[in-house]
Amino acid sequence: MKKLSVILLGLILNSSLIFAQETETTPTETTQTTDGTPSATDSDPSAVDPIMKGGFNKYSVRPVHVSDIMFKKTILRALDLREKQNKPLFSKNKEITKLLIEAVERGDLKPFKTDSLEEGSLLTIEEFKENIKIPSDQAELTEEEKAIMIANGDSSFLQGGGGVNYYFPRDLYQLQVKEDLIFDKQRSRMYYDVHAITMLVPADHPSNIKGIEIPVASFKFKDVVTVLKDNPNAVWFNPQNDAQHKSIADAVELRLFSSYILKVSNPDDAYLVDIYGGDQLKGIMASQWAAFELLEYEHNLWEF
Repeated sequence: MKKLSVILLGLILNSSLIFAQETETTPTETTQTTDGTPSATDSDPSAVDPIMKGGFNKYSVRPVHVSDIMFKKTILRALDLREKQNKPLFSKNKEITKLLIEAVERGDLKPFKTDSLEEGSLLTIEEFKENIKIPSDQAELTEEEKAIMIANGDSSFLQGGGGVNYYFPRDLYQLQVKEDLIFDKQRSRMYYDVHAITMLVPADHPSNIKGIEIPVASFKFKDVVTVLKDNPNAVWFNPQNDAQHKSIADAVELRLFSSYILKVSNPDDAYLVDIYGGDQLKGIMASQWAAFELLEYEHNLWEF
């Protein structure tokens, strides 16, 4: 009987050792390929999408883990700051475009070429200033030419001859907002997750000789919130109550602005107006239809 119990004890210990060895070797086998390199199918989402870090979008102000996202659409919106509903973002001497330009000139805010942000290219201060410079048919004077003119007693360029002019902040009244519409299944609610804001030279501005919208720079909304947080001029001006001005971050979170949809993520990465053959009227109707479709999707989540 004693021999039988010893044999059974030995078998139990041996099986537990084998099981422990298998559990130790299993992770190594699943996270490496045949040549020893890390597998691309690793559970880390950043291995597939560089925007995702640790399962969270690095551009999100309030990130939602990728495992909690049941539905997502990337949307590009256009804002005209001259509209009545958008004027609180464009109040005199507190224009959001003025705040962005000043932050870039101080070096507090990084400008990017496109709304791809870090996946694209960073603008230098010189390139940024070049983008907000008003084009002129007059030849621009170099510093050497200015010195020669002064030496010859000609200071006409100081009165505007050959000088450089820049767009005023109130001239830049067109913005684009890139955001994700996310349904968080953990909290059972829909979120608008703004990633980038793009400042544009309007197509209808008299000084825009090209006649098309020209991108000036794109900014991470996350950086905009951080930089403007302590700026007393960075407010959404409440026209009804001076005691209830909002921060720009709160105004965007509460959707206190008017916009229309330019593009909803699609396989061709096409704008709505391009999907309908460039017809502007059909593009406007498609924008409204896209907004209603997204609203209906959220409604149906609770209806069925």
